[in-house]
Amino acid sequence: MPLKRPTLADIRSWPATVSIPKAAEALGCSRSHLHERVKSGDSPVKTIPFGSRYVVITADLIRLLAGEDRGAA
Repeated sequence: MPLKRPTLADIRSWPATVSIPKAAEALGCSRSHLHERVKSGDSPVKTIPFGSRYVVITADLIRLLAGEDRGAA
């Protein structure tokens, strides 16, 4: 049975940051692909270092999935 991808409403209830695998699930890509994008500095979502790993800022994930413009960074 395929996994059900989270809806935008589901994601809005997530904590302020989420793991790369959880963000990848929401984006519909593999976690290894998102890890590579983060490592290359080409991530579509904002990430922050957290110890030896990175976490994705949920508000930025929501912005991307809602089709909102990131604006001036």
